[in-house]
Amino acid sequence: MAADFVRGLGIPSGGRWCDVGCGTELPAMEPRDAVVSGLVLNFVPDPVAAVAAMAACTRPSGTVAVYVWDYAGDMQALRFFWDAAGAGELDEGRRFGALCSPNGLARAFTAAGLPDHDVRAIDVDTPFADFEDFWQPFLGGQGPAPGYVATLDDEGRAALRQRLEAGPLPTRARAWAISARRR
Repeated sequence: MAADFVRGLGIPSGGRWCDVGCGTELPAMEPRDAVVSGLVLNFVPDPVAAVAAMAACTRPSGTVAVYVWDYAGDMQALRFFWDAAGAGELDEGRRFGALCSPNGLARAFTAAGLPDHDVRAIDVDTPFADFEDFWQPFLGGQGPAPGYVATLDDEGRAALRQRLEAGPLPTRARAWAISARRR
């Protein structure tokens, strides 16, 4: 997905990049050709302020871009999981759906001073060898869905597993990407 995201930006090779949320850090005033963030924006307390800060670190005519999972729609594995779990307040589709959509991203970029933007879907196949291949990541305890599974007793975990096994395995994950040129 990240390769598709970067290719879709059309930025010539050799440019200076900053990836927000990956742990790298560059001096605040150093000019950059692209400031990007993958799968992070929905986790920051103020997404509009984050996008505005990204734009401030981008040279004029440079690119500001992010991508996020389509939690409320075609992030099929998680949608399938949360629909079976019925854990409303933890459901990432409910928590992040307003931002993690074409309209939500467009609103955030416009409010951050980047009204001329492009939004596109990035679809990736999610082939699972079998149900165990799908189920195992939910047992690791990291992230909202695995964290929820970790709170279940053996009976609750078995019931959730049974509900999930009854349905078809998801086959696609969608992310929404948005990019804009800084004026």
